[in-house]
Amino acid sequence: MIRHTKSILAGHVRRAALAAGLATALAGATSAQAETLRFAFQGTLNALDPYTLNETFSLGMFGNVFEGLTKRDKDLKIIPGLAESWETIDPLTWRFHLREGVKFANGNEFNADDVIFSAERVRAESSDLKTRIPADSEWTKIDDYTVEVKLKTPNPILHYEWDTWYIMDKEWAEAEGAVEPVSAKDTNPGPAAFRANGTGPFKIVSHEPGVKTVFEPNEDWWGTPEHNLTQVVFTPIASDGTRVAALLAGDVDLIDPVPVQDIPRVEADPNADALTGPELRVIHLGFNQFRDELPTSDIKGKNPFRDVKVRKAFYQAINIDAIKERVMRGLSTPVPLLIANELYEGAGEFKRLPYDPEAAKQLMSDAGYPDGFTVGMDCPNDRYVNDEAICQAVVSMLARIGVKVNLNAQPKAQYFAKVLAPGGYDTDFYLLGWTPGSFDSWNVLTNLAGCRDETGKGGPFNLGGYCSEEADALASEIVSETDPEKRSELIKQAYTILTEEVSHIPLHQQSLAWGKRSNVEIVQRADNQVLFYWAKVN
Repeated sequence: MIRHTKSILAGHVRRAALAAGLATALAGATSAQAETLRFAFQGTLNALDPYTLNETFSLGMFGNVFEGLTKRDKDLKIIPGLAESWETIDPLTWRFHLREGVKFANGNEFNADDVIFSAERVRAESSDLKTRIPADSEWTKIDDYTVEVKLKTPNPILHYEWDTWYIMDKEWAEAEGAVEPVSAKDTNPGPAAFRANGTGPFKIVSHEPGVKTVFEPNEDWWGTPEHNLTQVVFTPIASDGTRVAALLAGDVDLIDPVPVQDIPRVEADPNADALTGPELRVIHLGFNQFRDELPTSDIKGKNPFRDVKVRKAFYQAINIDAIKERVMRGLSTPVPLLIANELYEGAGEFKRLPYDPEAAKQLMSDAGYPDGFTVGMDCPNDRYVNDEAICQAVVSMLARIGVKVNLNAQPKAQYFAKVLAPGGYDTDFYLLGWTPGSFDSWNVLTNLAGCRDETGKGGPFNLGGYCSEEADALASEIVSETDPEKRSELIKQAYTILTEEVSHIPLHQQSLAWGKRSNVEIVQRADNQVLFYWAKVN
């Protein structure tokens, strides 16, 4: 109790010291009317192209401005969006009936041309959302408000990820020179990357990447607003202490995340609340298994991660319970697979490899590395809950089996630019979080474990180049299998391969931890998207 009281007192001291700096970062926000929501996140919002980065935070922000053919409700159920309804004419033909009378924020009419354009644009080489729709699907305009999709093979989950495949304005994109998506690897994007024009409930009226983004309601939105906001001011605040201090001082109304160690402090403040709950994101570690020689290891002429004994040794050297208790303060759920337990009914049939440093040392010796080796590790420091602290813990644990890890923890913009760089495979060992947009195993198997070639074509977030032709073949069957029992068995077979081969090291599902002022109401979904259109400031 004494320690907790001291932390609160220290928080007041820090708030006083930080006030001057926050005044600049949040200029204009503190004097706003009650209907202004001031939101702070640990990372930045960079390019406004919704096909640039397949990342939950960015896609959630864009979900306030853009819309897909489908949407998800407060319980994550699929509901109509820009498509009022859809039907399957036959197993290979889907027909979508579009919503009439919808306008983009600039006044342009929404119609089938925009859908056809977006279907081509999202599959462009520079898009990070290529897996949203089948590469070989054929899109046809039946009339201004009807679109037909022809598939090569059946796909019962065709539309499962379309709530974050946002439809863009063809006319606007052509006029702005934005026909091609901005790549996440592009260090010098054009000006169109920082402008947005969607059909959603909000529009972006100003955007200073890394500084501040201002949203205002789209008065011509076709839907019925459930919020009472006149403005949203988003400010990135990377420092955990500064972000929490801003909330407790009343300089911001909503923050994401609250560091797990600060949750009691937020809950103790009479004017603030902590919102916690399960999240569908799984944090995992990946190995570079593609290169003949790791980029920064001291092992030359071969790649130790191609030996399953080494991968298994790394796995068994990691004390997941210690990470849960000491790093995550109990707010995580260790998992055996790359998918959340809630999203796969067969998850209970799989078990994590046991923590056993002695067995790990023996595996290293058996693999020919009795004294260990040096390896680099890439980790974001502003993307996931306690991401850098997790990586630091892993570094310490691997040291006990003779592995020296050179940790490179950096902001997500630099992190993703490196691990997604052209050609890829510039990382030895990495930490990544993943929420399957479809809430389905096919998404995980394809994006995280799908075989990639030397140019990076294939599983877009398989950053280490793991490849199992058998698992790939199973994923191809899974996406087209319509019988639930057969599909479940195929999924089990695929996960069995990944588990036995230690394709990755699953760590845990992190828990949601938002902080808000007591007068703020907002819906917290398990996908961790912050959606302003369900927010109220009382």
